[in-house]
Amino acid sequence: MKSTGVTDLPLHGGKAPRWLFHRMVKLSSAITETILDDYGHEVFLERITDPYWFQALACTIGFDWHSSGTTTTTCGALKMALDPEEHGIAVLGGKGAASRKTPQEIRGVEDQFSLRPSNIDKLIDSSKLTAKIDNSCIQDDYQLYHHTFIVTEKGDWGVIQQGMKDETGYARRYHWLSKEVKRFVEEPHKGICSDRKGSEVLDMTSSRSGETRDISVDLVNDGPEHLSRFFSTNGQTSLTDFTGKRLSMPAHHEVLNIDITDRGWKTIRKAYEIQPDTYEELVSIRGMGPKKIRALALVADLVHGSQASWEDPVKYSFAHGGKDGTPFPVDRDTYDNTIRVLEEDLKSSEMEDKEKRSALSRLQKLL
Repeated sequence: MKSTGVTDLPLHGGKAPRWLFHRMVKLSSAITETILDDYGHEVFLERITDPYWFQALACTIGFDWHSSGTTTTTCGALKMALDPEEHGIAVLGGKGAASRKTPQEIRGVEDQFSLRPSNIDKLIDSSKLTAKIDNSCIQDDYQLYHHTFIVTEKGDWGVIQQGMKDETGYARRYHWLSKEVKRFVEEPHKGICSDRKGSEVLDMTSSRSGETRDISVDLVNDGPEHLSRFFSTNGQTSLTDFTGKRLSMPAHHEVLNIDITDRGWKTIRKAYEIQPDTYEELVSIRGMGPKKIRALALVADLVHGSQASWEDPVKYSFAHGGKDGTPFPVDRDTYDNTIRVLEEDLKSSEMEDKEKRSALSRLQKLL
């Protein structure tokens, strides 16, 4: 299972007009059917979860090149364009309330794809865990509001989800692919694209956070009473004051303050009763959100000197490169290759000549 990229996008208001969305559905259907016929489900899944290819597809079918609506509208068009029984691939979930229906929709493809109940349960767990990791284990202040889960008749899957940072009006997109990565919490991102990088972001998926992940599990399994002595509500120095910095403490452990509510302690007690074996199991526990994950990481640093990664796991990419080199140069090789693949798909797809010429024209403008 591989997370193949992250993209930051500005929030633009409004929505695609009906006439445009209708054509986006038709065009995305033609492109997808061509790929499925020529290359199969695996290749389509690899392409749609690639942030470069996804971005080029969104531009080609007619939406804004870099607005946050690129994600939600393109995924929505694909959901309408693909029929599970006809294409052997299902696009599930979506924006807002639709994202919360993803588990129910996954159950709906059990008979269509002849998948075993145990496989369906694993797909649901994968859907939930990808959202949990990008919302809680990577603490970049982007709150998820869109989650699209793409699954094939063989049970392979991909995820395209997006979070919003309210104070800046920017969205960040996360891509996942269900191959190659053995652990959800160990370096899941392959190609990460962004023009905005946080100065201090807790990344519990970094390889540098491996020891902190292990100690976090041990701290929970030792019991709430053992853990509670590191917390106080008396207004002393906040533990969060030390985020991203080495702690130089005296031999005795000063009781530091961090905001864990009574409900939070109930979650930690629940985790203690479960006795998770791995960090994946720990973060999968209901209620184990960003505050608890962060608190455990800080205590692991305080007690054991085990520092997690505080580097934002994003890397600049062509997705926000400009022709004038601002904010950075376009990655021409990757971009040109993406456009070439889309051109081949368009030329061989079945659609009206007028729409094909229009799509090819939009694609050429990207060069």
